[in-house]
Amino acid sequence: MKRWLPSLLIAMAVAGASMMTLAAPEDDRVAFENYFLTKFPDTPKSDFVNGIYSIDPISRDQWLDLEEFPPYELALESGETLFETPFANGKTYGDCFDNGGIGVRQNYPYFDTERGEVVTLELAINECRTANDEKPLKWKSGPIAAISAYMAFTSRGQTINVVIPDDSRALAAYEEGKKFYYTKRGQLNFSCSDCHIGGSGGYIRTEKLSPSIGHVSHFPVYRLKWGAIGTLHRRFSGCNQQVRAKAFKAQGREYRNLEYFLSYMSNGLEFNGPGVRR
Repeated sequence: MKRWLPSLLIAMAVAGASMMTLAAPEDDRVAFENYFLTKFPDTPKSDFVNGIYSIDPISRDQWLDLEEFPPYELALESGETLFETPFANGKTYGDCFDNGGIGVRQNYPYFDTERGEVVTLELAINECRTANDEKPLKWKSGPIAAISAYMAFTSRGQTINVVIPDDSRALAAYEEGKKFYYTKRGQLNFSCSDCHIGGSGGYIRTEKLSPSIGHVSHFPVYRLKWGAIGTLHRRFSGCNQQVRAKAFKAQGREYRNLEYFLSYMSNGLEFNGPGVRR
């Protein structure tokens, strides 16, 4: 199987080109991490979970002020209430998850070897609902984002540790997510990596671009632009639309595999969601 050589891949992504050769996922991750540690030598590895605020002191001060009274607090309260409210059959979300659903965010996403696909937290939340004869929630915002935010909050400080099992389908899912990340698309012909690897620290219009490492750690996020809390797949969709590409379906295979890849790239960092972003 052909794979993307990480060190060359990052260099080629910066130049707007691509290359295929052999590499193991852990080689990818180490090269990915080292690229950002070299590019931003004043940023401790652990601080990349704070996104743009890890490399932009002015924005960081503004963000710290917001975190004094975070705008996601109402969503957290709503998420906790929804999480604890019994379904019509008397069961709750806690009955669907290990440890009653508390402190389990770090277990997602994972590759389910019985099903042969990546399972994200939001997918598991909706599958819990349907298993209990409840209607599924919309994927990008509203109640599912609030529930996910509450579950993420109970896992703050837990370490991202995505495992790729010894299963060719799991490796294929990882590779598909990686390929998605480095593939140019849309009328603007941009890839995810163009902005968040090669362009990280630079500007698009007035917005400074965040480094990719740690991106998954703080979701769901309350975006000031949205005026609400939203899921990671909502952000994926928005990025696709910003480069004038058609967005994929939230919780479809493409975005779940992308989340799998990006989460693996952030292994060793801590979850600190929910977060607040511009």
